[in-house]
Amino acid sequence: MNNVTRVRKNKKIYGQKVIVKSYKIHKVFFVLLFISLAFNTFTIYHFATFNHHKVKIVTKTKIKEKTVVPENIVFLGDSLTYRWDIEKAFPDHNIVNSGIDGNTTVDILDDMEKRVYRYNPSKVFLLIGTNDIQKGYSDTKIIDNIKKILDSTKSTRPQAKIYIESLYPVVDDSDGAEDRTNKRISDINDKIKDLAKEENITYIDVYDSLLNDSKDNLNEEYTKEGLHMSDKGYEVIANVLKKYVNEKN
Repeated sequence: MNNVTRVRKNKKIYGQKVIVKSYKIHKVFFVLLFISLAFNTFTIYHFATFNHHKVKIVTKTKIKEKTVVPENIVFLGDSLTYRWDIEKAFPDHNIVNSGIDGNTTVDILDDMEKRVYRYNPSKVFLLIGTNDIQKGYSDTKIIDNIKKILDSTKSTRPQAKIYIESLYPVVDDSDGAEDRTNKRISDINDKIKDLAKEENITYIDVYDSLLNDSKDNLNEEYTKEGLHMSDKGYEVIANVLKKYVNEKN
């Protein structure tokens, strides 16, 4: 073997050593890379899934809660409410007629669950007191009982907006009026208005809209017998109340 051949063989052997050595370096590199990726993956998973490693960012946000109830407009009262076709007067609203012939404030207080609470009202229109006069109740008792009705409604159904109507006028000395007089009714209305202000509820003056031209009696076109309303009288009442029936809570 001559010198040239020996040199070539040496070059070949040297080249193989270089290739093997290079392969081992790359193998070690990939192993280290795999370990590094595995460690990083585990670290990310660990911090993302264990609560005691989470960083909690707490922000304080004030949320104003508002109770929203379906519309149920309750008209609460005596025969003046019971004998009115309120659903026809306000066809676009869900109306509950909770009036009963002959009722007084005492009758309503004794039956609040069936008359008011069970309907979960969004609004309550209260008209009561004229039969209390006929029963001989004092102004003080009438106003105290009305206050109890208002307070009971507010505490039990706080989402309900309450409106209280003035007592309606009568035709003095008529058979329908019996022991009622417009003087007495006006005095009670003044007290109801003051009570509404104290209780922060809406008082609705219907009385003046039902008077005759002389402003001393119920307009006879609006009544059947001096106390209860005619269809025309109820039309006047509906016109007064529609603003409040349509009012948003």
